[in-house]
Amino acid sequence: MRFAFKTSPQNTTWEDMLAVWRAADDIELFESGWTFDHFYPILGADPEGPCMEGWVTLTALAQATKRLRLGTLVSGIHYRHPALLANMAATLDIVSGGRLELGIGAGWNEQESGAYGMRLGPVKERSDRFEEACEVIVDLLTKKSTDFQGEYYQLTGAFCEPKPVQRPHPPICIGGSGEKRTLRTTAKFAQHWNFVGGTPEEFARKRDVLHRHCADVGRDPKEIMLSSHVRLGPDGDFGRLVADIEALGERGLDLAIVYLPPPHTPDVLEPLAKALSEIA
Repeated sequence: MRFAFKTSPQNTTWEDMLAVWRAADDIELFESGWTFDHFYPILGADPEGPCMEGWVTLTALAQATKRLRLGTLVSGIHYRHPALLANMAATLDIVSGGRLELGIGAGWNEQESGAYGMRLGPVKERSDRFEEACEVIVDLLTKKSTDFQGEYYQLTGAFCEPKPVQRPHPPICIGGSGEKRTLRTTAKFAQHWNFVGGTPEEFARKRDVLHRHCADVGRDPKEIMLSSHVRLGPDGDFGRLVADIEALGERGLDLAIVYLPPPHTPDVLEPLAKALSEIA
């Protein structure tokens, strides 16, 4: 079992997030750190509350750390044109020394999308657009020139230079559990699938669906790392957290991403790492 942590940039301060990431960079048990890509606070928080932008925050965190791999979990594809996102990813992979994990998803947040006039669309449209976007991103990150004619995106002789440090491209992490489309797109394009969270039985069912899609497209399912959010409650119950991770591990989980609730403090990291080391 491997471990990571996630700090959402909502209802917190830059100084507190920075302190957590700098401390975690010195704890080898944590292989990666993650943030989210939203413009409003989520998870039942007041949408009028503070929320820092995910990619700018991640770039600053990359410069403040040396070892941790890092990514957004995940970026809604409709927030940015995939050509823009590909260029952002290539640049951040370069400035981080090849530590980027490219987390992307079809998008779901109707509130912030509607407020900003970003078309989210019905589920089928999201899925179709997302599959096109994945192809565009992979082509731009790996090919000298990209031509693409889709329903949502059209590129002609498009360049993305310089290329990222990681070849053929930074690992793509797709978040979402839609069995018909999202997991099929994961099988086609991703090196990492993130289960947003739920029971071990739900995780196992989605895992099996993903593996069937892999068989359909000719992928070895072992090429795709399986991760899940696991939540550390405000009561700091490490015992329950460890039990949740163990149950997921019995069903094939590779990476447990511990969601740290605000207020963020580095004081939680050492006792958390000690508890997790018992099942590492």
